[in-house]
Amino acid sequence: MTDTLSASVPSAMSEHEVAQERRIVTAVPGPKSQALHARRLEVVSGGVGTTLPVYIDRAHDAIVVDVDGNHFIDLGGGIGVMGVGHTNDAVVAAVQEQVAKVTHTLFTVTPYEPYVRVAELLVQHTPGDHAKKVVLVNSGAEALENAVKIARKHTGRNGVAVLDHGYHGRTNLTMAMNFKAMPYNLGFGPFAGDVYHAPNSYPFHDGLSGAEAAKRTISYLEKRVGAQDLACLVAEPIQGEGGFIVPAEGYLLALQEWCTANGIVFVADEVQSGVARTGAWYASEHFGLVPDMITTAKGIAGGMVLAGVVGRAEIMDSAHAGGLGGTYGGNPVACAAAIAVFEQIEQRGLLHEAARIEGTLVPLLRELQAKHPVIGDVRGIGAMIAIEFVDPETHEPDAATVSRVAAAAAQNGVLVLTAGTYGNVIRFLPPLVITDELLREAVSVLDAALSEA
Repeated sequence: MTDTLSASVPSAMSEHEVAQERRIVTAVPGPKSQALHARRLEVVSGGVGTTLPVYIDRAHDAIVVDVDGNHFIDLGGGIGVMGVGHTNDAVVAAVQEQVAKVTHTLFTVTPYEPYVRVAELLVQHTPGDHAKKVVLVNSGAEALENAVKIARKHTGRNGVAVLDHGYHGRTNLTMAMNFKAMPYNLGFGPFAGDVYHAPNSYPFHDGLSGAEAAKRTISYLEKRVGAQDLACLVAEPIQGEGGFIVPAEGYLLALQEWCTANGIVFVADEVQSGVARTGAWYASEHFGLVPDMITTAKGIAGGMVLAGVVGRAEIMDSAHAGGLGGTYGGNPVACAAAIAVFEQIEQRGLLHEAARIEGTLVPLLRELQAKHPVIGDVRGIGAMIAIEFVDPETHEPDAATVSRVAAAAAQNGVLVLTAGTYGNVIRFLPPLVITDELLREAVSVLDAALSEA
């Protein structure tokens, strides 16, 4: 079936090009996606879940196209990975050039320049003018693992403090650091020890000022653990999986000051919020933070596999030679992509584009909130925005509406991500190159979904 969501592709357009428009031409999922999904169920572990079984064939900028030819507005961006847009031309060219030169040697055996250049860029673009050093790895979880072990080596302490509603990964240590058990942790223990969860700042629910929330967090850690036993405190400046929780003003800075006063390494988990996502290179900048260490991943390499830890030189050098690294960490092809990403952010003014997205999307969502009282909160910074759904009378989380709206949006060509400890948040992580027109169209689809009986 063909619907009239948008005009057809001009006949002169190459089959490899992707029109920046929403178009649904089959059922969702379509017959080809259904056939692929049947194959998948035979060979892929059931533990690898699927939010929407549409199989993507190609993509560019803010549009992904499935194997059936349906065009979707992508408001998830690979969970924040595609900041510079899908198949960004400069990133593609950098990968093509590098893959023809060298794809792998292992940096700790015979190094190469792209790794060094990425480290230089991270030192330049993370907060603070102190001496910094870098280790590159493969994923956000691996970056967190390394940050913790470096902090432990530097301090000689074992304790790791994390905040309620946080998410840090699916490895054994990072599962212990997560707040929510299902689906990330359930049944996979026992987990790493010496991890302590403390209450965070959640203004929409707790009503506390930054100072009040910080006092609560610090009091808990001092009583439950003792500052002298903590190696590090790991905090997402804006919590990702927890529902894009933006802490009250002054909260994070108070935690950092407490850490510094007590010899605790303050680690900013910027896996989701970093690399221009919030209109700053790293979200820490919005809160006046200069973290001792930052973990970075997702948007850093335009879809290639790369992550890293950036930290104060004296902390990073605590690790002995051979204590850090890994077979694929800092792969030259991924590093070439990351260099192109940093250049694209500068050349295309993507920090300003993130601010533009906030300026367009937040007012549209506030209009939606005024029309649909089930939306209890609109929050976020830059192109990291969320809406939280609650019962208007009881203020209880409303996950059912979120599920219904996300499913209806997908049927009509808009891909959104859900989040939140209670599954009652829709989060928006669009590519920074998305147009205002596509944003408006996407919100209109959400409006229609909410308006359905």
